[in-house]
Amino acid sequence: MNDNPLAHIHMDNGAEIVIELLPEAAPNTVNSFIYTAGRGLMDGHAIERIVPGSWVDVTYRSFGKKQAQYLIPWEFQLHPDIEPLDSHPGCVCMGGYGEDGQAGCEFFFPLRDCPEHKGIYPVFGKVLSGMDEVLRIASVPTRPVKDFPLAGVEVNEPIQPQVIKSVTLDLQGKKYPDPVKLEHFRVPACWTWEREKGSGV
Repeated sequence: MNDNPLAHIHMDNGAEIVIELLPEAAPNTVNSFIYTAGRGLMDGHAIERIVPGSWVDVTYRSFGKKQAQYLIPWEFQLHPDIEPLDSHPGCVCMGGYGEDGQAGCEFFFPLRDCPEHKGIYPVFGKVLSGMDEVLRIASVPTRPVKDFPLAGVEVNEPIQPQVIKSVTLDLQGKKYPDPVKLEHFRVPACWTWEREKGSGV
């Protein structure tokens, strides 16, 4: 019987996205997701970035909360014995910042096959139900954010906020440790960025 942990993402519109977390595929990444979700750090958050046809990026500033602003070691450097999963629609992946380290909780939903992500942005979950909601979010009207501080990164934000009301966890009776975090890292520019007024118009 599968006893992997489950995450229920409750959207403000009443929809629900249910994710099966995959600790065997990306253990520290799963621990990190559980760490942030379990502390309510994702609750009340409006999804920040959509790249049509590529991905829905839930946040690029660690949900705007200091407790969530940390990086973790790259999963497959920490666990070189694990074969990375392929990234494709229906997966849930964690982002990262190149040489600086992997994001602690900045996850995204790929909207296409992403072979370029394999071994870099770890697949740590799969959508069990609610993929229709992911696709709905992916198709909402957006506007470009023009002054984003990371060069070459396309950022489009929903015109009408798409808000995560809460995230609840079902750990199936298991306990998961806190994630291994990087003690020292360069703070990503987008975590401290203050948008210019009207920059997204």
